[in-house]
Amino acid sequence: MVPTAAPAGVGAAARESDPAGRSVAELCVAAREASRALAVAPTTVKNAALEAIAALLAQRTDEILAANQLDVAAGAEAGLTDALLDRLRLDQRRVTAIAGALSALVALGDPVGEIIEGWRLPNGLDIRKQRVPLGVVAVIYEARPNVTIDAAALCLKSGNAVVLRGSSTAAHSNAVLAALAAEAAQSQGLPAACVTHVSGGGRDELAELATQRDTVDLIIPRGGEELKAALQAVARVPVIYAAAGNCHVYVDAGADLDRAESIVLNAKVQRPGVCNAAEKLLVHADVAAGFLPRIFSSLRAAGVQLRADERALALAGPGAGEVRLASAEDWDTEYLDLTIAVAVVDSVADAIAHIGRHGSGHSEAIVTADVDAARAFQLGVDAACVYVNASTRFTDGGEFGMGAEIGNSTQKLHARGPIGLRELCTYKYLVEGDGHVRS
Repeated sequence: MVPTAAPAGVGAAARESDPAGRSVAELCVAAREASRALAVAPTTVKNAALEAIAALLAQRTDEILAANQLDVAAGAEAGLTDALLDRLRLDQRRVTAIAGALSALVALGDPVGEIIEGWRLPNGLDIRKQRVPLGVVAVIYEARPNVTIDAAALCLKSGNAVVLRGSSTAAHSNAVLAALAAEAAQSQGLPAACVTHVSGGGRDELAELATQRDTVDLIIPRGGEELKAALQAVARVPVIYAAAGNCHVYVDAGADLDRAESIVLNAKVQRPGVCNAAEKLLVHADVAAGFLPRIFSSLRAAGVQLRADERALALAGPGAGEVRLASAEDWDTEYLDLTIAVAVVDSVADAIAHIGRHGSGHSEAIVTADVDAARAFQLGVDAACVYVNASTRFTDGGEFGMGAEIGNSTQKLHARGPIGLRELCTYKYLVEGDGHVRS
């Protein structure tokens, strides 16, 4: 049966930006005030807040899952794909995993206050470059309610107040999770506005949030190209785009084909609706005849829809079933589903050139036993994460030992790759003298 009503207290929170009726601008002012207290909070207090969030996740799992059921049911009725529904869905195992990531964050060192470098000038002035919080970070995200807790936890640990703006697709889930995180922070003596949830105002609300230059220091969007374009049109606050992942796996002439098959299947099939899943497969012409029939058959058995250039199509084999000729648009498309496009290339240089034309700068992989080919790929591919003999699915803050991440930056300024604790900090120079004046 499809649920039609939210659990007590959930629906109202999901329908309006703030129970007190404050505007987005007022919410951001409160977050700015909270950020000042959080910036000087001891590590012990911040860790205690994360532990309190984990405890509340365990205590209120039923409430969280009831809210999430509403979102999943509405998403199914709205025609979301299976991959998008998978991103949206929470269950006991996933809630437990979210809590486990909090424990990993607690175990990590606090980046705030770290001395990056220091030196003494010939005139006796001492200079230290110290890591400090950014201040207020707004995170705008689609479909994935786990981001609510990941973002809140990373910002709390790195000394930043966070303004959370999820999509309407996960409105009920996000409302419950954000309220839980704010309650946990407040229970440890931190201002409740350290975690602020904004919901219910559509594109106008997004535009208002994106122009709060006096109170918001950084916006991190997690979503598709439509969200990126919407922000680019209106943002006056600095933005780090955790953007699309049009990721490739290139099987080189020197590849172990058993290893290649395992990597391709993992990169495509293990969780196809996420940004580090492989969307394209490139195969060297020297191994294409031996590799393509088997990988096509394996991908087809896993439910993957196949698209291929003319050379790959000619080598598909009987086990591939229907293979569609890839269009020009396919090479630039992030499917986020069980679909992959396949091309044959003549060299590692051709693979690098293809990725340069069509890749999104997220994660790219080569499978090869040739050290020279691997090194050429590492040097030639312009992406946040470049893999040799490993699946692109490892591009994740948790997998990288960073505890968690807010997203994966495909930009080159300030942060690139998984956005973890240190990427949520900036720095300042501390200069100490002894009555020094400049002549």
